[in-house]
Amino acid sequence: MNDILSFAGSYWWLVFPLSGVFAIWGKSFSEATERRHQRKMELYRLKHPAGLPAPLEAPTPAPRKAVPTRSQGDHVRRMHDEVDRKWLAYELDAAKLIDYPMMTDVREPLTVAFLRAKREADSLRPEDPASMTPEDLAAYRSAVTSYDVAFQIAETEARRVRASGFTTEERQRLETARRLVTVAIDDAATAAERQTAYRRARRELDGLIVLPDATVSSLEEKVAGAIGQRPEPPLP
Repeated sequence: MNDILSFAGSYWWLVFPLSGVFAIWGKSFSEATERRHQRKMELYRLKHPAGLPAPLEAPTPAPRKAVPTRSQGDHVRRMHDEVDRKWLAYELDAAKLIDYPMMTDVREPLTVAFLRAKREADSLRPEDPASMTPEDLAAYRSAVTSYDVAFQIAETEARRVRASGFTTEERQRLETARRLVTVAIDDAATAAERQTAYRRARRELDGLIVLPDATVSSLEEKVAGAIGQRPEPPLP
């Protein structure tokens, strides 16, 4: 016993390096035990799929929704305005609608799809883009994109078919109406000529194509000197 105490007293400094060795050995033993436990668990799950619950996973925090900026909303509104501008090039030009009658023919599925997409985009258009939520902006952008695509498809088809769906007699009436509209908006024609041309054009189009109210209003404004009220004579 004295020999052991004497040895320990002489070699006390070995405690420090040996403690590190013991710590490393202990860690390795613990890791090996954990691996054996994991292998046993996996083997048990393979043999008994419903026996143990799946390991819990830390919940993934929901991503923060970015607040739409005014510039984002304004950008989508500009996209909307650009498609409107393309449509107005038809809606406010009677001669162009006569050239491409499908653009107002609600019997055509592509025309109906375009008009429905336009109505949807118009209903979602915000007065103040800064007040939009992320969901509002996403819905509005999707509606404007659908509106743009539907218009392009309808326009492409209208330009392809032109008046091919009409009979020879009907195409002749459309061509006559097209010439009469040109006279009706010609400032060089007399008031009587413009008024007569406008009325004849409406008769030729009757039963062929229906001009939108905006088209009729635009046409009447262009020939207002002929079909509007006469200006009052100047005071003496």
